[in-house]
Amino acid sequence: MQLVVARIGRAHGIKGEVNVEVRTDEPELRLAPGAVLATDPASTGPLTIETGRVHSGRLLLRFEGVRDRTGAEALRNTLLIAEIDPEELPEGEDEYYDHQLMDLDVVTTDGVEVGRITEVSHLPSQDLFIVERPDGSEVMIPFVSEIVTEIDLEEQRAVVDPPPGLIDDRADIASSRDES
Repeated sequence: MQLVVARIGRAHGIKGEVNVEVRTDEPELRLAPGAVLATDPASTGPLTIETGRVHSGRLLLRFEGVRDRTGAEALRNTLLIAEIDPEELPEGEDEYYDHQLMDLDVVTTDGVEVGRITEVSHLPSQDLFIVERPDGSEVMIPFVSEIVTEIDLEEQRAVVDPPPGLIDDRADIASSRDES
C-alpha cells in the first residue's frame, strides 16, 4: 500500500536542499537518509533521500543526484510516497493511517447513524473526517478526542459525540441582544 508522507516545497539554498511539508507522524522512519520514495508525478522519481536536517522548524531534505537549486526547484510540489505493509500499524496507541479510517461507519454515542467516512482532510489546525450521510450530503467532523470518542477498527466504526449543530440543525444560539 502506498502512503503520501510529504510534499516537496521550495528550494533552500544553492546545494539542492528542499523544504518539505511533512504528512506523516513518523518522519524519522519514513523520511530517513537512504529511504527510497515513489513520487507523484511519477516522472520525477523514484527519489532516494541523501540527507535530512531540521532548520528553523522545517525539515530540509537533499536527494541523491540533486546538487543545485535548479534541480531542487524542479521537484517543487512533488508528493513523496512510501510503500508500507497494509497490516502495519502506527507506533502510537491512538494513531491511525488514513486507509484504516476510510469507509468506517460513523455513529453517535447513542447509536444514531451519521454516515460513512469518505475522506480524511489534513488541515494545519486539525484533521477532519468528511462523512457522507445516507441522503448523499456531506458533513465535516473534527478528528479530536472531544468529538470522536472511539475508533473501533474491529467493528469498522467511529463513535462521535458531536456538539449541537455539528451534524444537525439544533444548535443553541447565544446572543447578547435582547429579544424584543
